[in-house]
Amino acid sequence: MSRLAGIAALAAVVAGCAGGPAHPPAPVSASGPDYSYKIGPGDNLNIVVWRNPELSTSVPVRPDGKLSTPLVDELVAQGKTSVEVARDIEKVLGKYVRDPVVTVVVTGFVGPYSEQIRVVGEAAKPQALPFKQKMTLLDVMIAVGGLTDFAAGNKATILRGGAGNQQYSVRLQDLLRRGDVSANVEMQPGDILIIPQSLF
Repeated sequence: MSRLAGIAALAAVVAGCAGGPAHPPAPVSASGPDYSYKIGPGDNLNIVVWRNPELSTSVPVRPDGKLSTPLVDELVAQGKTSVEVARDIEKVLGKYVRDPVVTVVVTGFVGPYSEQIRVVGEAAKPQALPFKQKMTLLDVMIAVGGLTDFAAGNKATILRGGAGNQQYSVRLQDLLRRGDVSANVEMQPGDILIIPQSLF
């Protein structure tokens, strides 16, 4: 009986796949206008301390999310904006320098892992990409080199953690091979684009 139940369940899954996407279409607009870039491991920061060139430097954010500069050790940068990191550095330097003024500029962008766009499955170059404001599905697909010959592009989905792990259907085949710009949607930080393989 359990074997028959398993066959019936498999048949239901196949029938569901044949009937079209089981997920709602992804919303065209995704990111809000108040988005601020958060620093992540691998980012490169240019730190300028006004009137103190010997304290100014360019440093990478280490894999543990911290950075070290002259007079500043083990400062957490991950998940903060460049302005927040500048204020943190000013607090530490205030012990040694009178009224320090610090500017932090991000010169190499990776972003925190929680905000990276991940592309898995039948992309030419599956990878993780740093999120950028107003980044679209088309931007992502250009970065990963498009689809493989075996991709089921119109069965691709976006898994959106910020929406309670909601999964949305997207039409990559229509967007990339038919030029249907109505299939282009905005990405959100942390989105995972899943591109399945075609069964035939």
